[in-house]
Amino acid sequence: MISLVSLVNYLILIVFVLVSVAFVTLLERKILGYIQLRKGPNKVGYMGLLQPFADAVKLFTKEQTVPTLSNFIPYYLSPVFSLFVALLGWVVIPFDMGFISFSMSILFFLCCTSLGVYTTMSAGWSSNSKYSLLGCLRAVAQTISYEVSLALILLSLLMLVGGVDFSLFIEYQRYMSFLILAFPLALVWFASCLAETNRTPFDFAEGESELVSGFNTEYSAGGFALIFMAEYASILFMSFLFTILFFGSELSSFFFYLEATFISFCFVWIRGTLPRFRYDKLMYLAWKSFLPVSLNYLLFFLGMKVMMVVFLL
Repeated sequence: MISLVSLVNYLILIVFVLVSVAFVTLLERKILGYIQLRKGPNKVGYMGLLQPFADAVKLFTKEQTVPTLSNFIPYYLSPVFSLFVALLGWVVIPFDMGFISFSMSILFFLCCTSLGVYTTMSAGWSSNSKYSLLGCLRAVAQTISYEVSLALILLSLLMLVGGVDFSLFIEYQRYMSFLILAFPLALVWFASCLAETNRTPFDFAEGESELVSGFNTEYSAGGFALIFMAEYASILFMSFLFTILFFGSELSSFFFYLEATFISFCFVWIRGTLPRFRYDKLMYLAWKSFLPVSLNYLLFFLGMKVMMVVFLL
């Protein structure tokens, strides 16, 4: 039963996430500016601090264009559901301040990430544009492929903690971080997160050089802003999740937020450093590299657990 206090706390969390999304966009533009030896936004407000809010006002006050031959209802609702799914996932973060918490948060997380595929597919198909359709097909194939890696890595880690609740990861990492125990898995998880959130070098859902703009070709103004916000909310969420899974810091500590900020910085750093992958290499990486690594780790942890049980008996 969800109490009124939990619901109010969750709504406050969502407000903070949306404000954080605004400043993550500013952080990204600043970091990319310095990587490319330029300043980045610095005109609106002190050192450009009000730039995200100026961008939001500009996007949401622009005229919304709708393609004549589009399927209007799914076209209109897809960005809304995209942001909704991205924000719904934040329920699983085990905060200790009266938020909604439940014992099967990992299963709920996998359900939410799977739902994100449908919003992308609906946005591309309902636009009734060849470029949008190509972009959404590529995005769906990419997301489904990397979800397999994510699920298998989670299964490997579940073998260690013996449950499907994210709060267990914090308890079990009090003495030893899983980053040390399963460093290759951490790298595979981070690369899969890049692919899952459509970030460089795996940003094929919005491949401007090949697809005009990908599945969001026909979106402008508010619709584009909602898709944009959903992507950055997912980046923040994946940063928090990486910190919980592999660092295991307490959510009430300062170090947790420092580590999550560093992971978000890595998302931007990689965008400013690496060129885009080739699409066939992306799929090859998922099925021929990441899948064997995650399966081997899963079998290794399973074997170790069975050996420990047999030894103790």
